Amino acid sequence: MRFEGARDYVAADDLRLAVNAAIALERPLLVKGEPGTGKTELARQIADALGLRLLEWSVKSTTRAQQGLYEYDAVSRLRDSQLGEARVADIAAYIRKGKLWEAFDAEEKTVLLIDEIDKADIEFPNDLLQELDRMEFFVYETGETIRARHRPIVIITSNNEKELPDAFLRRCFFHYIRFPDAETLAQIVQVHFPDVKQTLLREALNQFYALRETPGLKKKPSTSEALDWIRLLMADDLDAADLRADARSALPRLHGALLKNEQDVHLFERLAFMARRRGE
Repeated sequence: MRFEGARDYVAADDLRLAVNAAIALERPLLVKGEPGTGKTELARQIADALGLRLLEWSVKSTTRAQQGLYEYDAVSRLRDSQLGEARVADIAAYIRKGKLWEAFDAEEKTVLLIDEIDKADIEFPNDLLQELDRMEFFVYETGETIRARHRPIVIITSNNEKELPDAFLRRCFFHYIRFPDAETLAQIVQVHFPDVKQTLLREALNQFYALRETPGLKKKPSTSEALDWIRLLMADDLDAADLRADARSALPRLHGALLKNEQDVHLFERLAFMARRRGE
């Protein structure tokens, strides 16, 4: 089972190599990179390319590792016991399976996405060490051990908001998705918008990378924001000449798709003011 890329996803050679290495080693693939570089989409494309079902576990700041295994609804069982419900004797009726349990219990191999693991508490990754390593866990309420029928392909994403424990990292194959160069980003754009005018694409990417490299920028625009911006340019039927004309104002046309905070907008407004002063 090998991942050779996908029609709707531009995967560099080193990324394909990392995916296949993780599959061969039967280790989780830990993918880091800037927000918007396609980490989550990678798991979806792997599942689609290999013909496997995708299970997504989106991690939040309040997420606990136990939720990925199962949750026992003791409150509902207590209420049912007070109401004299017959099912109260079946404790399994009050256990809700988590995404790991679903992946372990699946009759076929699956792709399990644990998305943005760095959002959770620092202990979250450590709490999953044994389950991801041994592919089994114990259900205390029923006394049963859940073992994976088929070892899932586990993709774990992180935006690098906090460091992950060394013990967790040792159990993963790691890959960092570098921000794409202009040639690769052009390929990504053409996958999404095959009808984009080449002159518009070249000028848009020139301005996009110039904006990203502006000193003092608080939040650099991501790949997904570049796609949103070019989509808007195409919707307005703009061409390269329109963008070059706007370049004199420092703020790019439809800059709200690229600049996402007032500090960066003010930065470009100051640059525009200084440019006008120099031109006087």
